[in-house]
Amino acid sequence: MKTVCKVVENNVNSQTNYAQAVDILNSGGLVAFPTETVYGLGAIATDDNAVKNIFKAKGRPADNPLIVHIGTKGEVALYIDDIPEVAKTCMAVFWPGPLTLIMSAKPNILASSVTAGLETVGIRMPDHPVALALLQQLKKPLAAPSANRSGKPSPTEAVHVQEDLDGYIPYILDGGATGIGLESTVLDVTHEPPVILRPGGITKEMLEEVIGPVLQPTQAEQKLESTPKAPGMKYTHYAPNAPVMLIDCDWQKVSLAIDELQAQSEKIALLAPNSFMMSKADFFFSLGEENCQEDMGIALYQALRACDQTEATVILVTATSTDGVGAAIMNRLEKASGGNWYITK
Repeated sequence: MKTVCKVVENNVNSQTNYAQAVDILNSGGLVAFPTETVYGLGAIATDDNAVKNIFKAKGRPADNPLIVHIGTKGEVALYIDDIPEVAKTCMAVFWPGPLTLIMSAKPNILASSVTAGLETVGIRMPDHPVALALLQQLKKPLAAPSANRSGKPSPTEAVHVQEDLDGYIPYILDGGATGIGLESTVLDVTHEPPVILRPGGITKEMLEEVIGPVLQPTQAEQKLESTPKAPGMKYTHYAPNAPVMLIDCDWQKVSLAIDELQAQSEKIALLAPNSFMMSKADFFFSLGEENCQEDMGIALYQALRACDQTEATVILVTATSTDGVGAAIMNRLEKASGGNWYITK
């Protein structure tokens, strides 16, 4: 399969590119497109055969549910049995935006592959002009996980999609680099109080200002069978080729770790704030200014992907606090590292 990538800008050619994307989707094909978080890989969410092609292209386990993207708030009622008041409040404040709401799905409307056998579904309205233009011209919902091979860091640029899925999908809409760089917050509003199943750009603090108390399970609690499961929670992902290890954001600890690992003939890629640029790591990738979690969120996936272009045998990543968007960053890093921290000897 040949993968075509088309740039969409505010010019006359973009309409042709959108029309081609709509035609491919209506024929059961897949289209990758940018959102404000990461690039998504879309198939019409009511077409089970099309949705199954997402799993094939990504190599994604079939028991991992998908998020449904819509172009207008009014479409929610087409797919949800009874929209909770808390969900309506969240939609009014945070949509379009990086918030996925888990609600009870109407039976026999969405493809069974979307929900992976669950009675609930995650829905969001993305805040990106390309995503919204595509959805509003298509006039159908799109099931769309991140547009990468399963297990790899999510793509924040069209070139990342090409690196992973060239030959697997027919079409990519290139809308430039995404903004937030981390997937949407997933909030289950079928529980009281609502539960954050995956932290993201809409933080616990932001939600609680609007809807009151919200639960956010710790990393340990997320592994319990009793904890509700969200799209993307079940399997390890965000991982580059070399093993990832977390380390405290401390110059002395990082320097000692690099010395110890290099003494074992390891080549070290360090992902850390700009202040660590002069370390002795073999490869350095900036995560922005120290204590700026927004910088870190934007840079993280690109930096993890960049490690695959080096000869690094170990990747060290400095940790951050779990305040605000830090909860989302540490959630992704715990998954990328398998929970492994480097302990200096």
